Amino acid sequence: MHKHWIAAGSLLVVVIVFVCGCSTPTPDPPTHAGVSVSPRVTTAGTSGGLTLHVASLASDATLPDIYSCRGTAESPAISWDGIPDGTKSLVLILDDPDAPAGPFTHWIVYNIPPTVGGLAPAQPNAKVLASGAQQGETTAGSRGYYPPCPPIGTTHRYVFRLYAVDMDITQPTADRNSIDWALNGHTLTKAEFTTTFRR
Repeated sequence: MHKHWIAAGSLLVVVIVFVCGCSTPTPDPPTHAGVSVSPRVTTAGTSGGLTLHVASLASDATLPDIYSCRGTAESPAISWDGIPDGTKSLVLILDDPDAPAGPFTHWIVYNIPPTVGGLAPAQPNAKVLASGAQQGETTAGSRGYYPPCPPIGTTHRYVFRLYAVDMDITQPTADRNSIDWALNGHTLTKAEFTTTFRR
């Protein structure tokens, strides 16, 4: 009888220990050290983000003749707001993604001071603008604004992109390849604005 009490007591102790004290502790949540974080990218119009404006146009509007080879070929007024903290300079790029030979870059303006709220219309084709911003080379090899001029009977998109950058760009040759290389890993955020033009 005494042995039965000992056996029963031992079994009770085992059950109590199993239920109350031997459960596996919950592991700490995994850490993510070493995982790269992509740069923050905010498209135009997003609340609290960088927003880009082209003249007085709505997004996807037709670009007026004055800004094309069918008019006086002057650059449009550009403005923006929502520049993030840490921005050292801004870069503006205008592309035609529908060009017959592949994407065509019509305008590069870089090292735009973050204190500048925009670019006035009809910018000269100078290397350095009045604000201190610099202009790079288009796909045609010219400096400054190269007016849209798609083949007759076709409609092309013209995409303006503004990049907030965490450094000043010091490239000896400011063409599209070198600017893209400089932007890689240094873009804090960007905004874009699409227009169309038909000739």
